[in-house]
Amino acid sequence: MTDRYAVIGNPIAHSKSPLIHAAFARATGQDLTYGRILGDLADFGGAVRRFLDSGGQGLNVTVPFKEQAWELADELSPRATIAGAVNTLTRLPDGRLRGDNTDGIGLVRDLGGNHGFVFPGRRLLLVGAGGAAKGLLEPLLETGIAELVIANRTTGRALALATLGETLRAEQGWEWGKVRGGGLDELEGDGFDLIINATSAGLDGALPELPEGCLAPGGWTYDLLYGDRVTAFCRWGQDQGAARVLDGLGMLVEQAAEAFWLWRAVRPDTAPVIAGLRDGTLGLPAAP
Repeated sequence: MTDRYAVIGNPIAHSKSPLIHAAFARATGQDLTYGRILGDLADFGGAVRRFLDSGGQGLNVTVPFKEQAWELADELSPRATIAGAVNTLTRLPDGRLRGDNTDGIGLVRDLGGNHGFVFPGRRLLLVGAGGAAKGLLEPLLETGIAELVIANRTTGRALALATLGETLRAEQGWEWGKVRGGGLDELEGDGFDLIINATSAGLDGALPELPEGCLAPGGWTYDLLYGDRVTAFCRWGQDQGAARVLDGLGMLVEQAAEAFWLWRAVRPDTAPVIAGLRDGTLGLPAAP
């Protein structure tokens, strides 16, 4: 019997996840279907249960439901527990739901595996302290970076996330990865090897208010957002002379590959899928 999976969000028509998972299934010989579900803003849990009751095996969860998915899950992975958000739900054999968060590992694999960024010893700036940033915390600290600075327009949220990072660091006994938080106006004179934009400002074409000179010579920039056109933050990176300017398309595919592995115990090759999304050929029939 063909297994059923889907992505749930609101809005959802724009989602590339069905294309990505269909490509993974073709490449790995997995018998599955993957669709889109427009989630009910007033009844997310009901939509999930209806899908599962009709035979669904797993869901990817996107905005604005990740925190609700965290609450709905019967058990959580350690990284989902820390993130306080779930983007992957798996139906267990006993019918319970397991929640996981694959966003952070998707970012790390894109940066390190696909682009060759070397994490150990580097100073990173994470801009934003919301749910997206929280999901990146543990995977980034695991890489052996020297320091993670979290900056946010609302300073209190950055300080709270930095405290969580320091607690995690102490629990794991990591000697690396010192974490501190503050406001965007406190970054003057700091030079970072990698700046990650985890804010939603770019959805409206806006930019976080970063001071000049906060990117170190040879530093990289990474925007979690992606689109058909260059994002506002990527343009900022270009203007700052960043050595590499990256958007979040690779992270999207890598986090999907991690979800696919959680569901199917098969790890797909992501490179052809990323290339197909970039050039617009993914999902088109092969040339005769």
